[in-house]
Amino acid sequence: MQKRISFFIHHQGRGHAQRARAIIQRFSKERPVTVMTADPSLFENFERPIDIIALPDMIGADVPTTALYQATTPSIMHCVPLGVKEMRRTMRLILDHLDDSDTGLFVIDVSAELALLARIASVPAVKIRMHGDRSDRGHLGAYECCIGMLAPYDERLEQPDYPDWARAKTHYTGGLCTTDTSFGDKQAARRKLGLPSDQEVIVVLTGGGGAGTPYAPLTVAARAATGSRFITIGPVHREGHETDFFNLENHGWVTNVTDYLVASDIVLASAGDNTVHEIARIGRPYICAPEWRYYGEQVRKAECLQRLGAAIHLENWPSSIDAWQELLMRARELDVSTLRELYSPQAARTAAQWLENLTDRLWQDDRKTALLGHLQEAVANPGIS
Repeated sequence: MQKRISFFIHHQGRGHAQRARAIIQRFSKERPVTVMTADPSLFENFERPIDIIALPDMIGADVPTTALYQATTPSIMHCVPLGVKEMRRTMRLILDHLDDSDTGLFVIDVSAELALLARIASVPAVKIRMHGDRSDRGHLGAYECCIGMLAPYDERLEQPDYPDWARAKTHYTGGLCTTDTSFGDKQAARRKLGLPSDQEVIVVLTGGGGAGTPYAPLTVAARAATGSRFITIGPVHREGHETDFFNLENHGWVTNVTDYLVASDIVLASAGDNTVHEIARIGRPYICAPEWRYYGEQVRKAECLQRLGAAIHLENWPSSIDAWQELLMRARELDVSTLRELYSPQAARTAAQWLENLTDRLWQDDRKTALLGHLQEAVANPGIS
């Protein structure tokens, strides 16, 4: 029987779960798979059979006393408050599963501490890579503890400061986009959405992991380009003093993001992994406005995109009409060919094959294989001892 592959999936936002679903869907049918997460609903209606273990939600969990709260965090770890019963139960559930199921590979998306735990428990682990300032002892220790790392993006998007020894044990899948539906041309998408064929359309997109797109700067953008139509999808963050304009529309959460991207002339979006590759798959001039994330994840990714000429890194939201007009002019002049190259339609399959091959290789008993080969040779050549 094939060895089990078990996943820990962080439940902040939707990206971690969407990526896991895309990869697991491409595993061989015989591969047993477990997903451990604090939000099992992220895997509802998943067509491939998997086992689900519901973990406690540690976000916002109570620290019982001030003294426990004030205990110094070890430099080798990131978020390990003392006295939190949800954390104890999470670790126990994970360890019990890894032991009871004799898991062959533990895929962690994401937690540096769980990579340390896996090594202590003698379980081979793979960490899903993320961008960011991760040269601290905790992250480097996690990289050392893992048998390998999986980067769901093109190697050209790697940060220059990522250590060579860690790069050597990292498998780059190419740009992994969890959307694989086909799409038509721009005019067909506009007809579907009821948009005019001859107006510049600027789609502003953000995912569910943050506070939403700042709305006030977009009101200035609308005044800077009155002939263009700005459409926001996903959440927006209002401060209460904004004025709405005729060419600025809020469509909120939509299920057909691809249609909007295909209909667009320019996309202004955050720098989540899947968002980047959604835009790359379609190929539109990309203004990348990174949201705040731990360790500067989206900022570092935006820097890499700009270094390659694949996007404009928007370090600060323009606050004047002139600044918006200059930004939009730069976007119109972008060559999208490099951005398109960063998307790989086979990335999820490549990731699945690498994880399965790694698991099988790790647990193949070379001694038995060598003995079997010797016996087969002896049967075929009885004169050889």
